[in-house]
Amino acid sequence: MNENQHIEWKESWRDDYLKWICGFANAEGGVLVIGRNDKGITVGVKDARKLMEDIPNKVRDILGIMVDVNLQEEKGKELLEIVVESYPYPVSYKCEYHYRSGNTKQELKGAALDRFLLKKQGLHWDGVPLPNASANDLDVKTLAYFRKQALQSQRLSPEILAEPDDALLDKLHLLEGKYLKRAAALLFHPEPERFFTGAYIKIGFFESNIDLRYQDEVHGDLFSQVNKTIEVLQAKYLKALISYSGLSRIETWPVPDPALREAVLNAVVHKDYGSAIPIQISVYPDKVMIWNPGQLPSEWTIERLLGKHSSQPYNPDVANAFFRAGLIEAWGRGIERMMDACAAAGTPAPEFNAEATGLWTVFHFLPEHVFRLTSQEVAGKLAGELAGETPVKIPQRVLEVLGSNPGMTLPELAKTIGASLRTVERTIARLVKVGQLRRVGPKKGGHWEVLP
Repeated sequence: MNENQHIEWKESWRDDYLKWICGFANAEGGVLVIGRNDKGITVGVKDARKLMEDIPNKVRDILGIMVDVNLQEEKGKELLEIVVESYPYPVSYKCEYHYRSGNTKQELKGAALDRFLLKKQGLHWDGVPLPNASANDLDVKTLAYFRKQALQSQRLSPEILAEPDDALLDKLHLLEGKYLKRAAALLFHPEPERFFTGAYIKIGFFESNIDLRYQDEVHGDLFSQVNKTIEVLQAKYLKALISYSGLSRIETWPVPDPALREAVLNAVVHKDYGSAIPIQISVYPDKVMIWNPGQLPSEWTIERLLGKHSSQPYNPDVANAFFRAGLIEAWGRGIERMMDACAAAGTPAPEFNAEATGLWTVFHFLPEHVFRLTSQEVAGKLAGELAGETPVKIPQRVLEVLGSNPGMTLPELAKTIGASLRTVERTIARLVKVGQLRRVGPKKGGHWEVLP
């Protein structure tokens, strides 16, 4: 047997190990064995019978809980097993909160401590009251949009949707007494970032992991963020293949619209808004990567996420509003819907990866969807980088001059187009990276080749 989530070994007793007992009590419970080293070898414990009296008293006095301390004998040596139950309320060690995760003990701080304390009280982050906001601060247009969507979905009755805003918010469980919940501000306030830093979405186009070409930010209420993000991605970041069926124009996207929309919805609904970090969407020539600062439910794995599972939203009140608006399901089928959409379109299934800091959803493109920027697009993207020297024209002039005189040196080229040598060197490097230019032969005696 090895150390695991529920078992920890220590050679001898130290009062500091009360932290480990605290960690077990705050997690799923477990057994702390005194008298066994880290390799699992029994070394025995001195004064076992005295410790059987001291340890329960110290646990009671410092942690405020009760544990069972059992005397065991193995290979002629005495061991102590301290059996700790999982407690339904937070247990602290001298105002510190410890937690057992895997075979480690961690002290909870910051956002992690907030989540832990809320969970132990049966609460969730988006259900906490927000004293400095009122229903009058919410956006009338967003509430009207919700009413329209919920009426179409038939998940709220026309009578409820016709009620005043306060009554509707109460029916959606977005009020706590006279206060709005955090979820209400995220869903319906025109500027939720006034209350929650990082409550927006960043989008960037990358040629490589370190080569950011251009970027956008999407702000506003969560419903608007979803719709605007899809619009921006399809208008600026993704390229559809165009085909025709008779007179009908058909656009085929590298990521099927239902799958992309579902991925963005999942990121918005399940995000940890207490992290103060925006959702980040990185678009590459061959893939889209969506990163969401959220966490899987406790003890979940990617395998369980991909299989049949119940719906356990990170933000239940936010999820309920999106469900009533007909934008998501309530049966944990979001991943399955993404998979089905990709399969129907003949595109690769998305990949999922869970990290300590968040979740990744990655869509890879088929070869026919992988694209390079044209020289005109490169010129436009370089405009912000080469400010001060007619930047939009510089890449075009470089390609024109080298196309007619491929053996020209860089100083000669700089003089010809009227730019600095540094600007020319940077432009050349960018054009080579995006596949518009390449060097043939050695630096001396070679030449440049402009690619189609």
